[in-house]
Amino acid sequence: MNIDAGTMRPTEHGEVYVLNDGGEVDLDLGNYERYLNVTLSRDNNITTGKIYREVIEKERKGEYLGKTVQIVPHVTNAIQDWIQRVSKIPVDESGEEPDVCIVELGGTVGDIESAPFVEAMRQFQFRVGHDNFALIHVSLVPDMHGEQKTKPTQTTVHSLRGLGLLPDLIACRLLVPQPLYPATKDKISMFCHVSSEQVFGVHDVSSVYHVPLLLQSQGIVEYLTKRLKLNDLKLTKEMSQQGASLGKRWRELTTGQERLFDKVSIALVGKYTDLKDSYMSVTKALEHSAFRVHRKLTVHWVESSDLEPEKQESNPARYHDAWRQVVGAGGILVPGGFGHRGTEGMLLAIKYAREQKVPFLGICLGFQLAVIEWARNVLELPDATSSEFEPEAKHPIVIFMPEISKTHMGGTMRLGLRPTVFEEGTETWSRARKLYAGAPKIWERHRHRYEVNPEYVDRLHESGMKFVGKDEKGERMQICELKDHPFFMGLQAHPEFCTRPLNPSPPFLGFIAASSGGSVLDEQTEFQLANYRPPHPELSMVSESALKSAAEAVEVNRIEKESENHMNVIQVVNEDQ
Repeated sequence: MNIDAGTMRPTEHGEVYVLNDGGEVDLDLGNYERYLNVTLSRDNNITTGKIYREVIEKERKGEYLGKTVQIVPHVTNAIQDWIQRVSKIPVDESGEEPDVCIVELGGTVGDIESAPFVEAMRQFQFRVGHDNFALIHVSLVPDMHGEQKTKPTQTTVHSLRGLGLLPDLIACRLLVPQPLYPATKDKISMFCHVSSEQVFGVHDVSSVYHVPLLLQSQGIVEYLTKRLKLNDLKLTKEMSQQGASLGKRWRELTTGQERLFDKVSIALVGKYTDLKDSYMSVTKALEHSAFRVHRKLTVHWVESSDLEPEKQESNPARYHDAWRQVVGAGGILVPGGFGHRGTEGMLLAIKYAREQKVPFLGICLGFQLAVIEWARNVLELPDATSSEFEPEAKHPIVIFMPEISKTHMGGTMRLGLRPTVFEEGTETWSRARKLYAGAPKIWERHRHRYEVNPEYVDRLHESGMKFVGKDEKGERMQICELKDHPFFMGLQAHPEFCTRPLNPSPPFLGFIAASSGGSVLDEQTEFQLANYRPPHPELSMVSESALKSAAEAVEVNRIEKESENHMNVIQVVNEDQ
């Protein structure tokens, strides 16, 4: 029933993924963006809350003209209309309407929560026609000591058919490295009313990046091409070459990954390490960067509160284990988060990275804490802190942003793709700027309520904390670096949201390269200067003022449309009278 993922705890539902337009969505959309190299919007994420809100708002405005509002047809129609509308929105550089739209219907067949969506899909297959609708059903095939059991798949397909949906493909998920046996495939084919070529296995492989090739090897592309008549589409020579190039580079990526001997180890010091999905995009950005530098990645998950002195008293074993992982790592990463818990442990890890010249990357909260640590130990302000942790702090180095709501939590932060302008003179030394190909202005996605206090910026800068990147007005600090450190970088933005397997996030690439030692960082810096291209569509990289104007125009258009609809409703009601 949530409108979006913005108010969900990371430890309950995984990370909150942020889109260019500021939409706070499920982490699955991050997987789609990374795998398909597309740019999605908040409307690509449908929730029950959004659908019900839309239907209820229409009912309150009288748009149903006095009819009884029901799940069928009003809610199911709203779902279908939403899918059909969003499926036509361009999602890549071509600016063209997509030819294929993938719809993920989450949950389990038979759930109360998903029932309206299943019914909407039953109706939708007739709305768009047989040649424009293909259903892939994902089912678990348990492996019982080497015997692959098909009964759960038979049962769930039977339930699905009872709801009016017949699967075109059955994806059999096996939680073991053993592929789906031909005999198992034939049995599922016989009892689930599909041919053998419509059943394919998805077993555990050494890397998730092998999965597309695994599916391709079983003929899924050929089947869907035939089923959806994709050969009727007119592809240009350039598009075909682009697809062939992507396939070639993907194969090289996955093949080379199996032959890595050099390693790089990273200590991820976070607050939500109990659920690794809380940092999904961070770990993907590290993986993509490790692929580029040909290193096997090892991530040490360090619960930040385990680094604090209190833990040494209450649980010495955990305290020493945590510090052993930090000290033994090639690089230290402090990701984003909210709240005071565990921040003192993060500050100690940052202090260690700064003093011992260990590569460091701070993201969002990690950036803010890097500034606080510097204020405490270099500016000698021992009570320096954030107003998030201590509202009446004597030295609030990080403060609440003035334009942010203090009463509503969902969708009220500084969200979405925002520009960062590099300071003049940074082109000669700033690692961050060089990793972004020396560009004077860059764009990354943001999600925060707090910022570095402008009153302390001059003192911080004079003491050696260099804010190399700021907002367009020069008022908001967005990237910090230290000149006399091998690699010490903090970003207020979340660059991990824009990483791609074949185009890793620049700050993460620099961090992994620095953590690998030797000349790797210099080599990757030179490569980035010559080859880096931002993953964002050209039209999305606009100024803050343009973003504000666009948002205001959308709001004016919404009000005008509502007014027009209201007058139409009044006219129809009067005609009835």
